[in-house]
Amino acid sequence: MNVTIDIVSDIVCPWCFIGKHRLTQAVALVARKQPDTHFQRNWLPYFLNPNTPPEGEPYRAFLEAKFGGPAPVAQLQRDVTEAGREAGVAFDFERIVTRPNTLRAHRLLYRAQSIGHRPAEVDALAERLFVAHFQRGEDIGDVATLADIAAECGDRKDDVIGYLESDEGAQQVKSLVGKVGGLGVSGVPFFIIQRRLTVSGAQSGEVLAAAITQAMQ
Repeated sequence: MNVTIDIVSDIVCPWCFIGKHRLTQAVALVARKQPDTHFQRNWLPYFLNPNTPPEGEPYRAFLEAKFGGPAPVAQLQRDVTEAGREAGVAFDFERIVTRPNTLRAHRLLYRAQSIGHRPAEVDALAERLFVAHFQRGEDIGDVATLADIAAECGDRKDDVIGYLESDEGAQQVKSLVGKVGGLGVSGVPFFIIQRRLTVSGAQSGEVLAAAITQAMQ
C-alpha cells in the first residue's frame, strides 16, 4: 500500500526537527507490522515569521524579544533539548548566530521535489538543512551555504547557485504557504496523511503511527 504524508514545516522550527525524527520512528513502527507499505513524504513550506528580513536577523535578540527575555528563552531551549534527546536529535543553540529568512531553504526543497529527486534524497536534504541550522549554526538563508549543502546531497552546486540567485520557485513556494494557511494550519509541524487525516504538533512516534494506521484503513 502507498501512504502519502505531507509535512508542513519551517527549517527554523526546532519542533519540526523533532517531529521529523518522530515521524521516522512512526514509519518504522508501521512498516514493522505492514512491511509492504510504501511511504511518500512531501515537504510543504511554512513561515514561522514571514516578516524576517531577507538577510536574516540576530538569533538571540529575536528570541528574547519574542519570549520575554533571557530566562524564558533558556527554559524553552532546555525543554526543546530534552525533547530532542528523547527523539535522537541534538541541538546546539549556542552556535546559532543568525535567524535566517527561510524562503531560499524552502525553495531548495521545492526544487528538489519538483525536478524529481528521489524521496530519500529530499528527506536527506531536509535533514541536512535542519542540521545546518540547529547543530552547525550555518546560515541557511545564504546562497553559498545552501549551494554547499545541496552539493553534499548530490546536487550540482552551480545549478543551485543559479537557481537561488534568481527568483525561480519563489512565487510557487509563497503560493504553497498560502494554500497551507487556507487549510487552517497555524503552527508547525503539521502532518497531512493520505490527504484526509491531520496531526498537529511534534507528537510521539506512537501517536503518529496510530494516525498513519487509521488513515490506511
